[in-house]
This record gives sequence, C-alpha cells and structure tokens, in this order.
Amino acid sequence: MAKSQHERTANARVVRLGGREVITEGLNLNFWADISHRCMTASWPAFIAGAATVFVAFNAFFAFFYWIGDQPISNVPGGAYIDYLYFSIETLSTAGYGDMHPQTHYGHFVATVELFTGIFSMSVMTGLVFARFSRPSARLLFAENPVISDHEGERTLMIRLANERHNIISNATARLWLFKNIVSKEGQSLRRFYELPLSRNESPALALSWTLFHVIDEASPLYGFSAEDLEANNIALVVVVSGYDVVAAQTVHARKTYDYPDIRIGHRYAEILDTAEDGRLRVDYGRFHETLPD
Repeated sequence: MAKSQHERTANARVVRLGGREVITEGLNLNFWADISHRCMTASWPAFIAGAATVFVAFNAFFAFFYWIGDQPISNVPGGAYIDYLYFSIETLSTAGYGDMHPQTHYGHFVATVELFTGIFSMSVMTGLVFARFSRPSARLLFAENPVISDHEGERTLMIRLANERHNIISNATARLWLFKNIVSKEGQSLRRFYELPLSRNESPALALSWTLFHVIDEASPLYGFSAEDLEANNIALVVVVSGYDVVAAQTVHARKTYDYPDIRIGHRYAEILDTAEDGRLRVDYGRFHETLPD
C-alpha cells in the first residue's frame, strides 16, 4: 500500500550537500540501526551531551532497582533514591569508595548486571573516543570563491587552497568535478558530473599553498559559459584533495563544494606571496580569499 503524504513528510530528512539543502523522504531509517555512524559524525558537543545522557540514564535505571529492593545496599541513610543513584554511579564506573556495598543476594545481582553493563559501555565509549581522535583530517583551507580569468593567455578556472598545518602532505593529488543539470533525449531531467582536467593535479609536497588550473577550451564543459549559463545549468564544483600526511603517517582527504553563485568570472586571486626584507619568502594568508577584477 502506498504511503500517505503525511507519512512521507514525517519521514522527511534534510541533507546538506555543499551549499544545497536536499529533502529526502520515503526512507524509514531506524535510529539505532546506524548508531556507530551517528556517533562518528556528530559534533563534539553533541557527542559529549549524548554520552552524558546515556550515563545518567543508565545510573538512574539501576538506582531504581536498588531503591525498590529490601535494603540491598548497606550504609544507605534513610534509603533515599539519591543515595542509590550515587552508589550506582560508583558501581558503573567501578570506583567503589567502600562506604556502601551490596549486602543481599538481590543487591549483588543488580550490582553484577550493572558492572557488566559498565565494563561493556566503557569499552564502547573508549573505542568511539579513540576513533574520533585518531580519524585523520587534512586541515586544508580552500578559497571562498573559484575565479575564471586569463592565465598564460588562456581562459582558465582557478581554485586556490592551502595547508593550514604547514606540515608536508606528500604525493598530494587533486581532482575537480563539475555537476550540472541536463535534459536527456527523452526529456528527463538529470544531474550529470564531469571531471575537469587540471593543468597539474599532483604536488610532491604540499606545505603552503596550491592553485589548481583548469583551461576552459573547446573540450571543457564550461566553454562559452556566462554567469547566466552557470545559473541556468545549476553548476556546482567539487574539489577533492588527498595525500599522505608524513606527521600522522596516514592518508588524509579534504573536500570542498562550490555552487554557481560562488564562481567569480573576470576575477583573479590577490597575490599572497612576497619576499621579506631579509630575503625569506612571506605568505600573507590575510588576503587568501581576496579576489580582484581583471
């Protein structure tokens, strides 16, 4: 049976792809089915808040079972729920200060289940935190706007990027993709992608800045395009850079998406390289995003 409009709307999800927001619906995704991915992609504040919420929920759950028992824990003044909650926290974290301890079979049973839960949850949390910290990141800075201008006597699309860490990324490789809307012979609207060849797509050692050049010749999908054509075809650019971080000893990746309003035709990048008075090379990242009209 087909789902109603209300059911599809209830399952709608907003996915952000670059500067676009896409509404997806019709997928009934269970929250717990992909909890590992959610933990890895959540922001650090959200991850910590979620972990704290789970910690409090676990302890509140076990404290309830201690509380309804017949004095399962010794040295609990008045049998208040908050005291059992404190004991649960000590048990779940395996701290065990010694002033309170199980004194009945029921108390030992609940404590045994809680200790197993604590050991299991701590192992999972340790793995998640380690995975988040050890996940490689490139820390590449991309210019806010691609520019189209004359370079070496040819119309050229240029995108500037820089290594914010200033360490060596060896064997850096860049690939540039163009996405645009087309209409097939059958009249069906499609979103197609094309790889744009770069004048130089490899760098032996990316430490400072790197400008990517795509010559807009007769073979380029951008040949003859004006600003209005970019908008009409809903043009988007995707840059993917990967390389080997010699400090982290890992392969790192970075990605940047541009939409057609970001592309500046008839502009060039401001010069950021200069020579200091003592002869050393100086890079002015304060002008990294600055563009100038031809």
